[in-house]
Parts: sequence; structure tokens; C-alpha cells
Amino acid sequence: MTVRQVPLGCRGHTRPVVQVAFSKITPKGYFMISASKDGKPMFRQGETGDWIGTFQGHKGAIWGVALNSDSDAKLAATASADFSAKIWNAVSGKTIHTYEHNHVVKTCDFNPASTHLVTGGMEKLVRIFDIERSDADPIKLAGHDSSIRRSIFYGNDTILSCSDDKSIRVWDIKSSQQVKKLDFPAIVYDMEISADQQTLTICYEKWVAFYNLKDFSLYKKFQVPTVTYSASLSSEQDGTSFVCAGEDFRLYRCDYETGSVVEMFRGHFGPVHSIRFSPDGELYASASEDGTLRLWQTHLGKQYGLWRAAPEPEQVVSKPVNGQEVNSVMVANNVGEAVA
Repeated sequence: MTVRQVPLGCRGHTRPVVQVAFSKITPKGYFMISASKDGKPMFRQGETGDWIGTFQGHKGAIWGVALNSDSDAKLAATASADFSAKIWNAVSGKTIHTYEHNHVVKTCDFNPASTHLVTGGMEKLVRIFDIERSDADPIKLAGHDSSIRRSIFYGNDTILSCSDDKSIRVWDIKSSQQVKKLDFPAIVYDMEISADQQTLTICYEKWVAFYNLKDFSLYKKFQVPTVTYSASLSSEQDGTSFVCAGEDFRLYRCDYETGSVVEMFRGHFGPVHSIRFSPDGELYASASEDGTLRLWQTHLGKQYGLWRAAPEPEQVVSKPVNGQEVNSVMVANNVGEAVA
């Protein structure tokens, strides 16, 4: 049988979208931020993709974004090709502080306490900034031999970083020392820590792997149909699926126990650089080289956000008109097809 998926298209970006990140659930729902090479990070309502605002101030492509973990998601961070990282007031859109670097910044993340920001990039250095002491020099962690793709906090005292040197390194902040190194046969493109802080999800080549964060032992790994640039583990309580996407433009939802593909959707017209589950697991967002950001429903036909009813079988895939795709942030716009 044919299963119909109706993704929501989030309009606004004019160049490739390279990362998407969600906040935790707040009293006002949850939020989403996207990074794009157009230099304009966008802030949206997570359940619907409705645009809230655009952070203005960078002079280069945005490679990394993050939202802090407090109950209101009041802080946003961005990492840019203009050799800087910024912290923003997510309510007013104003810049709180700019952290200058000596090269392109590709990643940023807040610690759970929202007191520190970690960055990484072309300098091969992990930097840790004290948000409450903006004039203080950052802690610098050296060891990587190539550009850093992702640097993320695990708790308040540990940082994980992955690099083009085909390694993941674990750093103890208090001692400023590397305490663990994991080597891989290829570049690790993406890392994610699960909502319960138990599992590290990574992807490299055509593999998605899951590690125990207590001792960094391998839980399991699965080969997937394409070179994968991003993967995300479901944040639902059962945690029974993960999504991944990459080079072949498609999105795959897979069974966490067996690795088998449950659903496969088409919709993007370029490689997918980032994919993330929402904090309630009801949807996942994908960011692509085609300049679009899309939201996909996890449980097809369920009333949620802007999805009001199960898609009708007679709906057809929207096609580019005069080279421009027809879509709308307020209307389910593009039907993805999957074979079940």
C-alpha cells in the first residue's frame, strides 16, 4: 500500500539550510532554529514551523545554531563564517554578546545550566565561553588535527567533539583534558545526545551508530541506504525509531531494534544536511542543500500542529513551477511518498 506523508514547508531561507535545532518543551510549546548559508538564522514555532523572527547581525554563512535548555528557551546561539559566534535574546532578537574567533565557526551549544557556550570550527580548537563573564578569556581545548564539525555538552562538565580527523573526543572541562578518543574509518558528520542523556547517536558513511554515554561502548550500529549526514533518535518514551538522511535527498525512518527501514520519504531536491526529532517525538525537521526546511509527521494521519486529518490518496506531489517550488508555511504543501 502507498502511505502519504504531507510535510510542511518552512519558507524564508534563500540558500542551503545546514542545521536545525529544537528547544525543549516550554509553557508556550517548543521552538526551532535553523542555520543557513544566507547568513540569516530563523526562529520558529516548533509544532507548526510558523516564522517568529530572524536574527540579524552576522556577515557570513551560518553553520551552527542552538537554543538553551531553560524552561522558556530565551537564549539562542549561532556560529558563523564571519569568524564569530553570537548569543541572542530569543524574545527580543537582540544580540547579547559576540565572541570573536580567528577562523570560521561551525558549531555551538549551550550547557544544560545555560551558563556556558561551546564552539568549534576551522581553528581545530574547542572553545568554552563563560556566558556570565563575557570579558573572561575562553577555555581552549586543543587536540583535533582538522576542522571541528560538532561540539556539544554532555552535562555541565563534559564536552564531545567530532572532527574531519575522523575522531570523536571527550573532554573534561574542569581539568581541560581529553579523557577519551574514539577513532572511525570515516568522518563523523553528526552527533546527538538523546533526551534521556543515555545514548549518543552518530553517523558516518552509510552507518548510524549508537553509543552508551556512561562508558562510550557501542550499543549497536546499522547500515543505511545512503551516505548519511545526520541522524536523530526518537524522543518518545519507547524510543523505537530513528531518522536519518543525507546524500540521496531522501529521509529514512528506521526501527531502532533492527535497523530496518520503516518509511522512506522523498521531498527534497538536494542532499539533507540536518535532521532532528522534535522534543515530543511527534515530528522531525529536515534541512537541505535545496534551501528548504521541512517538517514531517511521525504518526501519519494524527491530528497535530497544522496536520488536521489524514492525507487524501488522490493528492499529488507538488512540482516546481517555472523553476520554483510551490509551498507555504501555513498549508501542508508537498506530498512525500513512501512504500510500506
